[in-house]
Amino acid sequence: ATGKIYMSREAIEKLRKVELKKGDAIAVANVAGIMGAKMTPQLIPMTHNISLTSVSLEFFIKEDHVEVVTKVKCTAKTGAEMEALTACSVALLTIYDMCKAVDKRMVISDIHLVMKKGGKSGEFVF
Repeated sequence: ATGKIYMSREAIEKLRKVELKKGDAIAVANVAGIMGAKMTPQLIPMTHNISLTSVSLEFFIKEDHVEVVTKVKCTAKTGAEMEALTACSVALLTIYDMCKAVDKRMVISDIHLVMKKGGKSGEFVF
C-alpha cells in the first residue's frame, strides 16, 4: 500500500533535519505503522486476526510531500491488504501529528493498495 502527506517546505525541512519539537517523525511513524498493521483487527470490524510474518515501511521525502510505502506478509489463507493499508494510514497520521505545530494545512491523500498476492481473490496488481 502507499499514501502521501503534502506539507509546507518548512515542515519538510524540519522533518528532514529532525528538528521537530516532537522528535524524529519518520522513526516514530515507522513504529506506529508496524503497530497499526498488528492492531488492524481491533481497529476495523470484520477483519481477520492473522499472524503477520513481515511488516515494513519505506519513507520517501520529496519537495512537497512524504510518500509512505508499506509491505505486509502473512501465511494465512486471507490476504493482508487491510493490514498494509492500516500501516500506511497510521504512519501518515503519525507524521501529521508530529508536524502539525509547523503546518496546520497538511493533506493526507492517495492511500491505496498497490499489489496483492495470494488470499481468496488471488493476485491483484494496481
